[in-house]
Amino acid sequence: MKSPRFASWYLSCFAALLLLTASQLSIARNAVERLSDDQFIALIDRVSEDPGFFNSDNLVSNESSYLQVADKLEALKVRGGVYLGVGPEQNFTYIARTRPSLAIIVDIRRQNQLYHLLFKALFESSRDRLEYLSLLFCRPLSVNLKWQRERDVESLMAVLEAIAPEERLYEKNFEKLESHIRRQQKFDLTAADSNALREIYREFFDRQMEIRFRSYGRPSHNYYPTFKEISLEKNLNGDYGNYLSSEDDFQFLKNLHSRNLIVPVVGDFAGTKTLKAIGKYLEEIGETLSVFYVSNVEFYLIQNGVFRQYGENIKALPIDDNSLFIRAYFRFPHPERLPGYISATLLQRVASFLELLNAGRYHSYQDLGLMDYLGFRE
Repeated sequence: MKSPRFASWYLSCFAALLLLTASQLSIARNAVERLSDDQFIALIDRVSEDPGFFNSDNLVSNESSYLQVADKLEALKVRGGVYLGVGPEQNFTYIARTRPSLAIIVDIRRQNQLYHLLFKALFESSRDRLEYLSLLFCRPLSVNLKWQRERDVESLMAVLEAIAPEERLYEKNFEKLESHIRRQQKFDLTAADSNALREIYREFFDRQMEIRFRSYGRPSHNYYPTFKEISLEKNLNGDYGNYLSSEDDFQFLKNLHSRNLIVPVVGDFAGTKTLKAIGKYLEEIGETLSVFYVSNVEFYLIQNGVFRQYGENIKALPIDDNSLFIRAYFRFPHPERLPGYISATLLQRVASFLELLNAGRYHSYQDLGLMDYLGFRE
C-alpha cells in the first residue's frame, strides 16, 4: 500500500502533467485557429526562400483532369491536417475538398505569391461567389442580382457574362485590392510587386473567362482549359466539383482567408530551406501533413537532377499513414488518363513514396507516375 504522502505526490504530478498537456494542446489549437496579420507575415518570412524562375505565368491551371481524384479523396475521408500546394487556383478546389486547418502554398515564383495575395483580397472583399466573380472580372452588379447567390456555377457565370466589363471598374477595383494587400494584409509591396499585381489583374480583365494557361515566349494552346472550362469541370460522378460550384465551399475558403490560414510562400521544393522550415513549424504546432498537391513539379526536379534533395525535404514533413500526394502526370501515357484529357491526376500515399525513394526505385518520371498510385477505379 502506497503512503498518503506518495499518493499526494503522485496526484500532484499527474495533475501537473494534465495541465502541461492541456497547455500544449491549447497552443497547437490556437496556432492554427487564426494567425494575426503580424503572424501571417512572420510565417511567410520564416519559411520563404529567394525566388526563382519558371517559364509560365500559370494564372489558370492547365490540369483539366484535376477533379479526377475528387471522389477518391471523399472515399478516403481526407479531412483536416495541413494542406501544402503549388501553383494557382486549383489549390482552392483541393482545399475545399479536404477542409484542412491550415494551407500553405509553396511556389518558386514570387509572382505566384502575389497572385495568392490578390486572390486573398478578392475573397475577403466579397460576400459571396457572385461578388467574387464580379470583382475578379470587373463586371458591375445591380441590386436585383443579389438573389442569384445560391445558383449553380454555370448559372452564376451566365449572369456575369451578360454584363459587360468596365475599364473604369478595373482601375477602381485594382486600387481597392492593392490597398487591401498593403493595409489589411500588411504586406510590404515593392514597385515591382505592384506592377506584377497589376499585370495579373489585367490579364483577367483583358481575357475574362477565356483566360488560360500560358508559357512565356509561346502561344497559349487551345487544348489548355479556360477559366470557365476549369470552373465548369465535373467529377467522375458527373457533378460540378470546382470551388465555385458551391457557396459552402466558397465560404469555407473565405473564412480560412479571413483567419490568415491560406499562406502563400516563395520556396523551391528542392531548396535548402522552405519545406524543412515548414516541417519544423508543423511539428511546433502539433500538426500533420494531410495533402501535398505537387502538380507536375517533380518532372522538372528529375529533369534538373535535384529529385534526391526534394525527397530529403519530404522526409522533414510530419506525416501519418493517411498523408497523400496529389500529382498531375503529363507527357506520357497513363492507365488513369481519361479520353479527351492531356493529363492524369493521381494520388499516392507519402509513406509509400518514401519507401520507394529509400529503396532507390525512382529513376525516371515514368517510375514516379506508374510505379505506385491509388487508382480512382479501385
